[in-house]
Amino acid sequence: MGLSAPGALIYSPAPLGLLDARAAIAADYTRRGLRIGADRIVLTASTSEAYSILFKLLCEPGHSNVLTPVPSYPLFDHLTRLDGVVQKRYPLEFHGAWTVDLEALDRAWTPETRAVLAVSPNNPTGSVVGAADADELTSRCAARGAALILDEVFADYPLSRPFSEPAAFAAPACLLCRLGGLSKSIGLPQVKLGWIALEGPDDLVAEAIDRLELVNDTYLSVSTPVQLAARSLLDGGGDRAHPDPRSAARQRHGAARDCGRLEWRHGPPRRRRMVRGGPRAGHAIEEALVTELVERDAVAVHPGYFFDFAHEAFLVVSLLPEPGVFARGAQMVQDRIDAA
Repeated sequence: MGLSAPGALIYSPAPLGLLDARAAIAADYTRRGLRIGADRIVLTASTSEAYSILFKLLCEPGHSNVLTPVPSYPLFDHLTRLDGVVQKRYPLEFHGAWTVDLEALDRAWTPETRAVLAVSPNNPTGSVVGAADADELTSRCAARGAALILDEVFADYPLSRPFSEPAAFAAPACLLCRLGGLSKSIGLPQVKLGWIALEGPDDLVAEAIDRLELVNDTYLSVSTPVQLAARSLLDGGGDRAHPDPRSAARQRHGAARDCGRLEWRHGPPRRRRMVRGGPRAGHAIEEALVTELVERDAVAVHPGYFFDFAHEAFLVVSLLPEPGVFARGAQMVQDRIDAA
């Protein structure tokens, strides 16, 4: 059933989303080995809206805070501010792999903390939340009465082997809110469909669903046509209408790997840092090199501070250009780094 289905002309509001669309999303989770019932899925117009809805569910404006990871996508700055929620950051640190700095997380935590945000795979590090960090995050949230918001929009973008699901996420002790959407999963951001999948203790999930129904009923922002089309899109319609972004990302990643290091410290020793997934990969580099690449090579990249890296020794590059264009640009980046 597509966007032109006759049912699209009928207005039949469903605050949590049409059941068939929610069931299609539940089936897509099954593809990943996750058993999440359709009755635990709430539809939204986008992942950004999902954050806003969850902030309304969990937080008291002007009083509550949420903990967000750094480095990460700068959208959190705007989302928290627009909902009157205080943002407090906790760092990810690199010791052969990206992990949560748990001591810094605890220092940032206050009695007003209502949620911890985790992005897996992270943008821009490409790192995924491992078993140890999943244990620590869920146990802290359960003990301190907070929710864990797990942004998995890039879950379909493994750059090598598929991601393994941490046991703590499969059976969470806290309220776990998984976020996903068609924007990244099938590469159709203009279709505008996201979702929240709720897991955790039954009483917490039931209360959250009950309250989310009221919040969503207030806005009813998800269009009927896209809900009717959800099943066909998730079953492959998106890939037929649009080049597979997951395969494309892996091709670009391979080109970056072939021409040199994906992430490394500037200056000796040049230590390679591999990433596991996500839409971007970073090169450590001076900010001056960003300007030089644009002015001399017409190669556009982002400095690491755009994504709240702790210092200016990272370069963030997109994996979206066509493979040949990306390979040439990546080689120019490598040449500039080698000449520095």
